[in-house]
Amino acid sequence: MSAETGPTGEDTYEGGLRKVARVVLLDPEDRILLLHGHEPDDPADDWWFTPGGGLEGAETREEAALRELAEETGITEVELGPVLWRRRCSFPFAGRRWDQDEWYYLARTTQTATAATGLTELERRSVAGARWWTCQELTRAHETVYPTRLAELLSTLLDEGPPAGPVTLDAEIV
Repeated sequence: MSAETGPTGEDTYEGGLRKVARVVLLDPEDRILLLHGHEPDDPADDWWFTPGGGLEGAETREEAALRELAEETGITEVELGPVLWRRRCSFPFAGRRWDQDEWYYLARTTQTATAATGLTELERRSVAGARWWTCQELTRAHETVYPTRLAELLSTLLDEGPPAGPVTLDAEIV
């Protein structure tokens, strides 16, 4: 598939299986960074999700993970670790269906200030901010979080360390 953003930064995803790299970013206190997103025309339809996005051109998933993290959070001082999880998902967003093959990379950083400096036009209309969450806060949260088992997955990661190989999560179709 070609680039996910056009020359003016607009989204160009037109369907098909979108290859996505996501980042499970942990700070020195083992808090995870999540972005707060919503439907562009309905801020009340909201959720939390990990930074990341679609591959552009001939990018590797690792390159996409680091680029997306920098664009969405301004965080560039990271140690990218192994792929923790993989999942397929399908969901409606911004008036169309998105079918994605997502890989979740572990990353660590000491840089906790965020600044979304490279958002696409669609992201500017649908991302409301970022927040660091403790595992306990995530477990108690009543908000929608993707992937839906993130609190449980994070707890296992913090207790047992990264899995020997990527764990395939259940497909999520919304």
